[in-house]
Amino acid sequence: MAVQPNIQMSSASVPLVHEVEVLDEAGRKKLTHIPGERSLTIYLDKREVVTLMTLGSAPEALVLGYLRNQRLVESPEDIESIQVDWETDSAAVKTRRNTVDIDALTSKRVVTTGCGQGTMFGGLMEEMSEIRLPDGPQLSQEAIVALIDAIRVHDSIYKRSGSVHACAVFERVGNDGVKLLHFIEDVGRHNAVDSISGLMWLADKPGQDLIFFTTGRLTSEMVIKGAQMGVPFLLTRSGVTLMGLELARKTNLTILSRCSGKHFEIYNAPERVIFTKIANFYRSVPDK
Repeated sequence: MAVQPNIQMSSASVPLVHEVEVLDEAGRKKLTHIPGERSLTIYLDKREVVTLMTLGSAPEALVLGYLRNQRLVESPEDIESIQVDWETDSAAVKTRRNTVDIDALTSKRVVTTGCGQGTMFGGLMEEMSEIRLPDGPQLSQEAIVALIDAIRVHDSIYKRSGSVHACAVFERVGNDGVKLLHFIEDVGRHNAVDSISGLMWLADKPGQDLIFFTTGRLTSEMVIKGAQMGVPFLLTRSGVTLMGLELARKTNLTILSRCSGKHFEIYNAPERVIFTKIANFYRSVPDK
């Protein structure tokens, strides 16, 4: 059984949705909801690292996942505390020890296509050549459809206000089922995936048997973070970029896009997907 690291963490809450008055096309007043957006500046041992624009749904997990994915901290055991303070819009991270050369790492920045402009530090693209996910496991077509349906019916901020991205991680149950482990929404998909990465890191949860879903497109940044977590399956209801596909091929990551209802498209490593009776049904329907 995994032992959780002893990190002192705040549990900073903030309103995620706000009610505002608007005028419709007929000039009528009505109330609607919009998501919150606020800045969160991360300080690592009193050193300012980055300012993120976030919904604030899971700020401590977001900070932890950001530090993980940017390789600014080697292990959660190195972190003593994460304290988020919304009065100052800051997150103070204190480490027990840190062997990372932050100056060298942060000297090179890549502005990504992430919503709100994400940033990658250091030679992360070069380091991706060292990641190669093992063959397997496999995922049935029924499990994929069950996952898509679970996302469809899940209560979400998006259904109330729109303007957010969602990321979720599932584990397989039996041959054809899935179980939702984490569901995070944020104003940027890169923040949502970082938050889930932080939760997985905190729980010492390996990624090899998990499935990751995002409402946003699978860019190079999203594929990099999926490979870093060791998750073999990335699913999206949106599309895939060319660099995202190239990185998926290099890291042996299965990516599925246009996931809606019973429909999806596999862009890489299709051998992990088990086509079953659903596929047989579609094959029996003649082309129009």
